[in-house]
Amino acid sequence: MKTLHTTLVSVALAACAFAAPAFASEPVEKDAIAMVEKGAAFMKSSNKDEMIKRINAKDADFVQGPLYLTMRDAKGVILANPVNPAMIGKDLVDVPDADGKPFRREILQLAKTKGKGWVDYKFKNPASGKVEAKTTYIQLVGDVTLEAGIYKK
Repeated sequence: MKTLHTTLVSVALAACAFAAPAFASEPVEKDAIAMVEKGAAFMKSSNKDEMIKRINAKDADFVQGPLYLTMRDAKGVILANPVNPAMIGKDLVDVPDADGKPFRREILQLAKTKGKGWVDYKFKNPASGKVEAKTTYIQLVGDVTLEAGIYKK
């Protein structure tokens, strides 16, 4: 009987251990800021082309579950996107969000005027398949903008 009890406790503890990361892995604003800052530091010590390669190769430093880094040039063309590579090379500046908000233009304007900050918009969440509220932290680094966003709960 003691062996059965020990086994059940072990199974329960193992289940909790696997369940815990699901709660802990939901990124928050400080995680998005940290990822963008890590990308900016990498670019300053390396270069833009190497950063593009690392993002598009899904480097673990820049892709962590639902949180990932993207890069666009000053005109708004996507240079790196590890989750949707079909967007690379596309100019989607004039494509609004689900509510008609020109959020990509807002990203470029924020980068140009303040250098960094947050932009809110609606975007299809790949995890849920639904359009949800999202906020993205952006930072101008040289002639590109690094971005990492989170879905609002």
